[in-house]
Amino acid sequence: MNRYFKKIFAALAVVGPGLFLIGYNIGTGSVTTMAKTGAEHGMGLFWVLALSAVFTYVLMVSYGKITLVTGRTALYNIKTNFNNGWMLALYIMLALIIGELLALIGVMGIVSELLQEGILMTTGLSVSTFWIILVLAVALYVLLWFGRYQAFEKILVFFVILMGLSFLIVFVMVKPSLLAIAEGLIPRIPDQNLGLIAAIAGTTCSAAVFIMRSVVVAEKGWTIKDLKVEKRDSLVSASMMLFLSAVVMAVAAGTLHVMGFKLENTTELIALFEPIGGKTAAIILILGIVGAGLSTIFPIALIAPWLIADYTGKPRNLHSSQSRLLILIAMLISFGSVLLKQKPPALVIFSQAFQACILPAVAIPVILLLNRKNLMGTYRATTRENMGMAAVIIFSIFTTYYAIAELF
Repeated sequence: MNRYFKKIFAALAVVGPGLFLIGYNIGTGSVTTMAKTGAEHGMGLFWVLALSAVFTYVLMVSYGKITLVTGRTALYNIKTNFNNGWMLALYIMLALIIGELLALIGVMGIVSELLQEGILMTTGLSVSTFWIILVLAVALYVLLWFGRYQAFEKILVFFVILMGLSFLIVFVMVKPSLLAIAEGLIPRIPDQNLGLIAAIAGTTCSAAVFIMRSVVVAEKGWTIKDLKVEKRDSLVSASMMLFLSAVVMAVAAGTLHVMGFKLENTTELIALFEPIGGKTAAIILILGIVGAGLSTIFPIALIAPWLIADYTGKPRNLHSSQSRLLILIAMLISFGSVLLKQKPPALVIFSQAFQACILPAVAIPVILLLNRKNLMGTYRATTRENMGMAAVIIFSIFTTYYAIAELF
């Protein structure tokens, strides 16, 4: 058994940047969005998830390729290769940091509420979410203070495996209606709550993922010789995002949707699943969602120091005084759910819609960079790549429309 686990860990280690982004992308926000979508619309919006995953792959490959060829990260390339590019790069950096810090408040709030629920179910004790957040924040800060990127990958391996196994076990335990899932695969646009389309796109085809993609590829030390590895890594990452999100949507579609239940937040998901799969299923689901949340919190804490290094073109050093201060600020902001009146899921959904709004600003520059001969040389975009990127831009404008409609 240990031999098999070692093989699994070794295989996942090969796709380091992809693994990092799986953990970053599939969080409590994704789980809440996919569960709510499945509960309200069955699998009818699966087509949005599938398209988002395809376009996620296209953008991940594109941003990774530019980094491999130039040796520079995304924001620095945008800043230095366009007239007044510093303004666009600064806008992307600030928008991503603000959006991710809002998401951090919501994610930490959801994780603490779920752990509070899990502790109550297993021990009968009621623990304040403040103390749960304090323990998590201190533990994460200590890990980030002493750790290195390679160690973070190993930690994310654990969280991703925990998350994936938990979702699959719950899927088997609750035995969702396969007929309801199959019927829901027919594509359609709902008459109401169109914001879910933006939320699905925002949480899967997230603008932050592609900017961070170039950073983690650079952190891995890959060069243009690793282009095939980079494409394989992107494929594994996008496929796993699609698979894990689809499992959550399918569980909700085959159970909650059939029974006519609606979902307003993640803790309701636990309460609804307990009578369906029993306390064991509820506890396993809590573990899976907490694993998803922690795997998201980890990269979010790194986003400010990494994006600032990306923008300035300076080396990434998580042990510098500036990086440690920024991570400390992020951990302090994570207590926001204790102070704010808004429910954590509302903050997460807002941050996802916000991500969808800035997707065009991330998608359009990459197609221009890929077609610059003086930048890309013989690795300029092919006709197929240009067609893929054009489709991404159209999709980003489409989802931005629904995101703006949802926000206002």
